[in-house]
Amino acid sequence: MTPQLSVVVPCFNEESGLEDAIHKIHEHCRTLELRYEILVIDDGSTDKSWEIVTALSQTIPEVQGMRFSRNFGHEAATSAGFKKARGEQVLILDADLQDPPELLSAMRSKLAEGYDVVYGVRRSRAGESWLKLASATLFYRVFNVLTDNPIPQDTGDFRLMTRRAVNAFLSMPESGRFFRGMIGWIGFPQAGIFYDRMPRQTGQTKYNFSRLVKLCIDAIAGFSVRPLRIAFWTSFIFFFSAGACLVAVLIDHLSGIALPGNNTGLITIILITGGIQTLLIGIIGEYLGRLFLESKGRPLYIIRDEITK
Repeated sequence: MTPQLSVVVPCFNEESGLEDAIHKIHEHCRTLELRYEILVIDDGSTDKSWEIVTALSQTIPEVQGMRFSRNFGHEAATSAGFKKARGEQVLILDADLQDPPELLSAMRSKLAEGYDVVYGVRRSRAGESWLKLASATLFYRVFNVLTDNPIPQDTGDFRLMTRRAVNAFLSMPESGRFFRGMIGWIGFPQAGIFYDRMPRQTGQTKYNFSRLVKLCIDAIAGFSVRPLRIAFWTSFIFFFSAGACLVAVLIDHLSGIALPGNNTGLITIILITGGIQTLLIGIIGEYLGRLFLESKGRPLYIIRDEITK
């Protein structure tokens, strides 16, 4: 019998809190009196996360699992969970439970009003450093300026979706994935629910600064060509600026105003233009690299083990 709800739980090295998280999700879903399944996607954990999932699947009939052959990333784990999910509604919920499963009832009520996607909006984010908060704030602003499909600010992957929204998401074949951007791109009526995000109780966050930077680059390069247009216009401006400087230098030499041996201005111009050119080449290279990776057609992930019921 097709479940009414699928709860997708990506995890990576979450052994310290995974069992409690699954039990909490299970207990809350039981109170809603509906058919459900809990799909735990182990993103190549090196601890005992998979052993915990296997043991829980034997005592809780609703628990199923999938383990990757290595760590492919949160976006791949989310996509795998969506592909495996059979429910009429699909909830994405991280294993750290900083996003409360208790919000599920309010989200389902929103879907009943005609929305296809209901996402959580973080009113506050306890236990996070000022650097992470500042970088997250900056990311949303920059992303929405550079793309034509803005995403709601202060949101994460925590959201509930209808089957048709999930199917639309699964129809996108690209390997360079940014979940929040893809969900915004598919359209359909979407609404947010405000909540206070809890601090992590166990384990450590997997998103360090370098991963956040990579996510930012993936998001912008995957959903906008505006940086390429900025690169073009910047090159255009510098080309004519260089031409104007050349004319000014010639006039100075012909009029005898230029001081012999004073090349400070010229050196400064060369350094600035060289730096800008290197940056522009890097932007173009980022897009070319993505074309190269997409052309390989490699799978998003490889499954090592799977628990299906």
